[in-house]
Amino acid sequence: MMASKSCGNFLGLASGELLDVPQTPRGLPRVMTLPGIISDSNLSSDVDSDSKSSFCCERIIIVANMLPLHAKKDNGTSKWRFSLDEDSLLLQLKDGFPPETEVIYVGSLKVEIEAYEQEEVAQRLLDEFKCVPTFLPHDIHKKFYYGFCKQQLWPLFHYLLPMCSDHGDRFDRQLWQAYVCANKLFADRIMEVVNPEDDFIWVHDYHLMVLPTFLRKRYNRVKLGFFLHSPFPSSEIYRTLPVRDEILKGLLNSDLIGFHTFDYARHFLSCCGRMLGLDYGSKRGHIGLDYFGRTVYIKILPVGIHMGRLESVLDLPSTFNKVKEIREQFKDKKLILGVDDMDIFKGISLKLLAFEQLLQLQTELQGKLVLVQIVNPARSSGKDVQEAKRETYTTAKRINEIYGSPDYEPVILIDRHAPRYEKTAYYAAAECCIVNAVRDGMNLVPYKYIVCRQGSFAMDEALGVKLDSARTSMLVVSEFIGCSPSLSGAIRVNPWDIDSVAEAMNMAITMPDAEKQLRHEKHYRYVSSHDVAYWARSFIQDLERACKNHYDKRCWGIGLGLGFRVISLSPSFRKLSVHHIVSAYKRTSRRAIFLDYDGTVVPQSSIVSSPSPEVVNVLDALCNDSNNTVFIVSGRGRSSLSDWLAPCEILGLAAEHGYFMRLNKNADWESLASDLDWKAIVEPIMKLYTEATDGSSIEIKESALVWHHQDADPDFGSCQAKELLDHLENVLANEPAVVRRGQHIVEVKPQGVTKGLVAEKVLSMMASNGKAPDFVMCIGDDRSDEDMFESISSAVSGSPLPASPEIFACTVGQKPSKAKYYLDDTVDVMRLLRGLANASNPKPRDSADFQVAFDNVC
Repeated sequence: MMASKSCGNFLGLASGELLDVPQTPRGLPRVMTLPGIISDSNLSSDVDSDSKSSFCCERIIIVANMLPLHAKKDNGTSKWRFSLDEDSLLLQLKDGFPPETEVIYVGSLKVEIEAYEQEEVAQRLLDEFKCVPTFLPHDIHKKFYYGFCKQQLWPLFHYLLPMCSDHGDRFDRQLWQAYVCANKLFADRIMEVVNPEDDFIWVHDYHLMVLPTFLRKRYNRVKLGFFLHSPFPSSEIYRTLPVRDEILKGLLNSDLIGFHTFDYARHFLSCCGRMLGLDYGSKRGHIGLDYFGRTVYIKILPVGIHMGRLESVLDLPSTFNKVKEIREQFKDKKLILGVDDMDIFKGISLKLLAFEQLLQLQTELQGKLVLVQIVNPARSSGKDVQEAKRETYTTAKRINEIYGSPDYEPVILIDRHAPRYEKTAYYAAAECCIVNAVRDGMNLVPYKYIVCRQGSFAMDEALGVKLDSARTSMLVVSEFIGCSPSLSGAIRVNPWDIDSVAEAMNMAITMPDAEKQLRHEKHYRYVSSHDVAYWARSFIQDLERACKNHYDKRCWGIGLGLGFRVISLSPSFRKLSVHHIVSAYKRTSRRAIFLDYDGTVVPQSSIVSSPSPEVVNVLDALCNDSNNTVFIVSGRGRSSLSDWLAPCEILGLAAEHGYFMRLNKNADWESLASDLDWKAIVEPIMKLYTEATDGSSIEIKESALVWHHQDADPDFGSCQAKELLDHLENVLANEPAVVRRGQHIVEVKPQGVTKGLVAEKVLSMMASNGKAPDFVMCIGDDRSDEDMFESISSAVSGSPLPASPEIFACTVGQKPSKAKYYLDDTVDVMRLLRGLANASNPKPRDSADFQVAFDNVC
């Protein structure tokens, strides 16, 4: 086996003891990207390197569970023979890339290669096919693919909960560990051949959903796309998975995540909102999730088919010979076709029941209508597959016994490997194609049927159709399959409703040819223009767009194991050093200090909202320095702030985001606006939404009204908040009030009242008193504090001061901000304020304690 040297590092990623993975003697040689230049085979851990590669050759690395290869061992020579699988989607999508693009494939083989052969096979596949095999040990592969993927993820993603042992296996931690281990081994192989600064990596399907975490951890700026080819279930189903967060975070370490339909994307976004508290929005038509400063984009586009490949099969002699045979066999009969895998999700038995219902109700169709059901070999085994097969045969036998005759068999089951030419012939000959799956990620059968019905010169001759005659096709498709939204001319059905499916089949075969032609033309235009090349090209273009700002920001990784994520922030954004600010503090003499309250000097999660004695003492020390003007600027009410901070007599207070303001304890409160008549309009409307939204509440302030929905259902609360925002903006259009939506709130407050206005007023007051500040510090954690950061910068840059003051705008928490500095939490804030208090004159009352604490920090 040829795993990378760091195979053992996944031990911390899942609880329990992982499987023992053997090591390889050496890794694959790096792939040359320019003559004479070989990339470094071992990536360093320096993930913040800003140097851009000089390589100009663009490469795309396609990663999937299986390589697009056939493998067979020669019995005579015992040598492996490999060939490309021309039917593989992974191979076909190359048509969407420019000819000069180099494509490398990473994946497993469908056969097991002995350890002593692996190195030679890997080199052959790289040289001959540009394929990099991932050799999974037998035990890991079994638990990864047949265990976690097929017995847990696949049923769950198709809405099947393991309520009992007959319906999927219950969660098994060992299988999950094997899944993590396999994903880690895939990451090792990718990192052996990737040039992470230039290459794009495109990962496919649910087998590799935590792979992005491993790749992002190795290189923070990796250009990474992921496409899910299966359904993504609703949050009510997905949330039952014990490792739900790890998988979501894995996907979010991609730059672009693709889905076949909006429904699947919507379910994924809902899970991100409900389980990770993330919001999403549309940016110029592109859906994006803000994830720690990175924007993770969502792509919605169903995959297409390879037109050339299908059209070439249409022109094979074997195909039109088979078509002639089918015409002769079903002369004077109408043909309905089904092509499905044998599994419980394809709805084959439901289709047969509907066909039985049709023959029973429309007796004139008996003897004239045939359902040909081609059954592809099952991709998995188990009780459910055997049960589905037994039910299919039982139903088909009953229909044939009741409605059949010596020269008429209503249902024909082709349960064997059907060659491509045979399927193509049936597609071309069938009046109608029905796909009745109860749940399917995409399903390309309808697309193939449409192209085959369009025909070719040879096919027209075989069918006895004139070259210029109109083409027709009819589709009956389940509304629960991925291709359904793109086929607007199809008859959509609920596969569980036997009567409606029977009626749909009847409608399809009795519809006038003119309408069949119109539906066919519409479908063919879409299928031929949205082929697999279009899909691949569109995805890569969006991936390039998603990655174009990778080097505009600084980034670093945080989090352990599968909780790892990358924080991406402005290059100038850095942690505020206590030494740095104390140095500036000491050399200045006219200082303005603005501090938020909750989440800044008092922890946001604190049950006790009042300040600790330490906070009061530090604030008092800062206020008692005659060179300082200190303000607490908070959304809290003025009575609370007055009571809590009463010992700080010289402290300025701005309550309710600046609506009320006073310079010190002995000064009167000043209000920045007077007209609050709009409150009488707003309160009854908020009460209506509160009554209609369980878990919501109204906070009544002197200057504002706030509707909270943090305890409501996340989706419903968010929906109601949008509606309330719309409602209030309409009724307050001519009132001096603004409506603002924040984190789980909708707030209405007086127009023009912001924390930024407080900062502007204080700075203007100091300047008019001849004490223009030479030091301005502002610290806050909230979105409302961004107004202060912006106001300070604009006020200083726009004022005719003799010298620009030193500005320290600082947000609490590592997140995108208008501030240039950050501190991690309230502990950091207090550490910094203690340092400033210690440098103040006069010293704080417990100066010795401050000195010890400050010395410990510095």
